Amino acid sequence: MSTLSRMSLRIRVRPLRSASAPGVETTLGAVVVVLFALVALAAPLLAPYDPHAFSGQPLERPSPAHPLGTNDAGQDILSELLYGARISLAAGLGAALGTVALGLLVGAIAGYAGGPLDLLLMRLVDVMLTLPRLPFLILLAAFLGSGLVQTMTIISLLFWPATARVIRAQVQSQRQRGYVRMARNFGAGTGYVLRRHILPSIAPLIAFGLVAAAGRAVAMEAGLAFLGLGDPTAKSWGLMMRFALNLPGLLLTDRWLWWLLPPGLCITLLILALSYLGMGLEERWQPRLRRR
Repeated sequence: MSTLSRMSLRIRVRPLRSASAPGVETTLGAVVVVLFALVALAAPLLAPYDPHAFSGQPLERPSPAHPLGTNDAGQDILSELLYGARISLAAGLGAALGTVALGLLVGAIAGYAGGPLDLLLMRLVDVMLTLPRLPFLILLAAFLGSGLVQTMTIISLLFWPATARVIRAQVQSQRQRGYVRMARNFGAGTGYVLRRHILPSIAPLIAFGLVAAAGRAVAMEAGLAFLGLGDPTAKSWGLMMRFALNLPGLLLTDRWLWWLLPPGLCITLLILALSYLGMGLEERWQPRLRRR
């Protein structure tokens, strides 16, 4: 085959690579996230009992009436598990929106303004990144109190700096583009340039940040609930694990299989699905990361 034929073959093949379909992991992650969302929305229809109702005897084994048995208070574990999807997804979505909103605000202002304001905001980001997060997470949870809104606020306040740093770098890069300079030279204001030119160009990055922050928020919400710093009235997966481990001798019997294991598997599966979905979005946003 001649050199010219090889070049023409490469030209024909290259567009096919750039338009590659999402990977199996990305598709599987998206399917799992959608399934969890559907379960959360349909929890009142799918749950056999009210999760707060005492629907059986304490510590009943799995049966047709209670497919996952009951907890030490006689509440149906399957109903708690289904309603727990609502808490985890709500915490993940709310905290992700708060994290990305704060990071976008600080990062866009710093990257577009530059100068002393950029230096000041980036020093704030550096200070926030050096703080030990776990002690501050516990301190803020104890100070702000328990509740889903408080949990989302705490996660947003502690995890926005990394997002701000990435967005600031992208805004700085976009600010130097020719079409942005031309728009500014023609008198376009800061709000117009950010809204019409810069934000659409970093939209994939924002989407990836939302998915990554949601996975982190699911883990943080479960951890706070497990430590007893979440809403004690919310039927969350972390709180289910905390109550299960409070039972003396739980791991010496088979009760952990139908009380402790299901919420742990749900937390793990949801975080893995969000991670795979985030990696797929990152690969599509950065073509050089795609597998060859």
